[in-house]
Amino acid sequence: MAARHGLPVERVLLTAGAAEAFVLLARALKVRRPVVVHPQFTEPEAALRDAGHGVDRVLLREEDGFRLDPAAVPEDADLVVIGNPTNPTSVLHPAAVVAGLARPGRTLVVDEAFMDAVPGEREALAGRTDVPGLVVLRSLTKTWGLAGLRVGYVLAAPDVIGELERAQPLWPVSTPALAAAEACVSPRALAEAADAARRVAADRAHLVAGLAGFAGAGVRVAGPAEGPFVLVRVPAAAAVRRELRALGYAVRRGDTFPGLGEEWLRIAVRDRGTVDGFLRAVGTVVGAAG
Repeated sequence: MAARHGLPVERVLLTAGAAEAFVLLARALKVRRPVVVHPQFTEPEAALRDAGHGVDRVLLREEDGFRLDPAAVPEDADLVVIGNPTNPTSVLHPAAVVAGLARPGRTLVVDEAFMDAVPGEREALAGRTDVPGLVVLRSLTKTWGLAGLRVGYVLAAPDVIGELERAQPLWPVSTPALAAAEACVSPRALAEAADAARRVAADRAHLVAGLAGFAGAGVRVAGPAEGPFVLVRVPAAAAVRRELRALGYAVRRGDTFPGLGEEWLRIAVRDRGTVDGFLRAVGTVVGAAG
């Protein structure tokens, strides 16, 4: 992992998935005012609360395209957590804007679990050592569909890595997971992941274009989407989700993400044939645009 990002090994900690990293951060770091930027993956906030911390939320707004407003983050926040690209909004925040959240005495946690699905990993902060307090989390299981192996890693300053390592249980990453981790950062795998990211971008454009055909039925895609999923606002989304499931397509409900309501669904990007079948199912459920 260190070689993959051009870092010394002292700046890398392997974890049992990115989820363990959130728990380690919540338990090991001494923070007074943690802030989580939402809508995003809910486990960072859950880990902080489980560790006894009060958590403030910064809710990004639909009318702003769920883009980061740095001014909304309290100046006295000493831990800030943000996803990039963000689950479930699929927003890719500019690296300069995210890095601009760094402050002396603040830990800036950037969840880049889906960054390898972005062509060229543009806007990535992984590998940066010039941003004070930066902690980058990565997952090795998204692109390769290896969630059951539980392997990810933390990139941070050596003193932070040391604190997390002291809080980490013994033997957190299994031998099969370690073998997969090595395989996933081999030159051949990195080339394949880059190709996959380009395919995702093309398939996502096809999905978004297809969904635009249902605008007359009130379907609206939050955008621009840059991740391997899109966030969609749909009237009667709960009923739509149930009907799509009956037709063989499972989509993620959005109302469990802070800042989103029952009208939101997250849709994974799949290959063009699957997307075409899905779009036909959407047409059956919501009707064609008028």
